[in-house]
Amino acid sequence: MESHATPLVIGTMAGFLMFAMLTMTAFVKLSVVLMIVRQALGLQQVPNNMIIMALSIFLAIFISYPVIADSIAALTEVNTIITTTQDFIVLLEAGSAPFRKFIAQNSDQVYSEFFVEVSKEVWVGSGYEATTSDFIIQIPTFMVSELTEAFRIGFLLYLPFIAIDLAITAILMALGMQMMQPNIIAVPFKLLTFVFVDGWSRLGEGLIVSYGTIQ
Repeated sequence: MESHATPLVIGTMAGFLMFAMLTMTAFVKLSVVLMIVRQALGLQQVPNNMIIMALSIFLAIFISYPVIADSIAALTEVNTIITTTQDFIVLLEAGSAPFRKFIAQNSDQVYSEFFVEVSKEVWVGSGYEATTSDFIIQIPTFMVSELTEAFRIGFLLYLPFIAIDLAITAILMALGMQMMQPNIIAVPFKLLTFVFVDGWSRLGEGLIVSYGTIQ
């Protein structure tokens, strides 16, 4: 099929892929977990937000590389001469199909049913009835599922660092050094512990394998 890339098509593809990267990949969970780890370590700006976002994006690309490749391949196979709204919808559906499969595999169906039930109240009188297969239901379901999982992981990661904080605080109080800030002593110990267990490598590995096999 003859295909002509136009600025509209290129812009649509670029915009869709950027939107997909932020909402339909592991980016949400990765970025939240990394920020929680930084907070647990007691480091407010190290690594800075730009580094965390960049690392999250590239890890998300690594995890979803087959999905992204399938989406780009699907977009190149359809007719890119957009003359009607239907042509535009067909283009978006082709590009979103691999992402929809990915988010369906990594979403909690409890949230999917929740959004369907809520839609009956929010959309009352509209004549439209949502289903769990609707894209408008799948996206918030996936994002809430990812946020929930990120907070669960963050809680488990926070516990050992809290234990270090409590231990340091107790030692300082026992030594009569109540005026000293516990963070001054605790942060180096937390950094040492994190480096000793190869924290970044283990954290990245755990987050990546949590998505299993991309089919």
